[in-house]
Amino acid sequence: MKVLYFTENQRDWLSEDQPNDKLNRLLNPGKDHFGFPYCAGGDIPDPQFGWGHSCDEFTKPVAQLGPHSAPLGMRFYTGNMFPAPYHDAVFVVRHGSWNKTHKIGGDIVVAKLNADGAVQSIEPFITGFIVDNNYIGRPVDIEWLKDGSMLLSDDYNGAVYHITYGPRRQAGTGH
Repeated sequence: MKVLYFTENQRDWLSEDQPNDKLNRLLNPGKDHFGFPYCAGGDIPDPQFGWGHSCDEFTKPVAQLGPHSAPLGMRFYTGNMFPAPYHDAVFVVRHGSWNKTHKIGGDIVVAKLNADGAVQSIEPFITGFIVDNNYIGRPVDIEWLKDGSMLLSDDYNGAVYHITYGPRRQAGTGH
């Protein structure tokens, strides 16, 4: 059975530290309800619309991705260039916060899944787009090429990066 996973950006103006953006999994089409506008982040009743509701009424996210991290793109990895632990993992592109004193996101994280599709772990994959609490890049989305490598778009620099995996080459040696 194929299952839909998707990211969800949460509302602003509750605080800098909540609610968490989410990675969701749709198991019951037409029946799953992920909480909007009553429950934010899967665990915080919305102060304006949440009256009379409990977050327990709604489908829980499979992972929380950090407050205001702005997950914009995500793809499952089905290629063969990257090591086996990445196969069938979810790569999530976090564009990054605009309204936090201490910025987060601006990276790619990998959600590794258990056999049942639940998230086992979330680990950094590409970081470094935030330096001294300032963006030097803003990743937006990824696409996989047929050889298993990754294209990563960055709307801050107007760039697309090509990410490959293989033996490290020493500069100037050609090897």
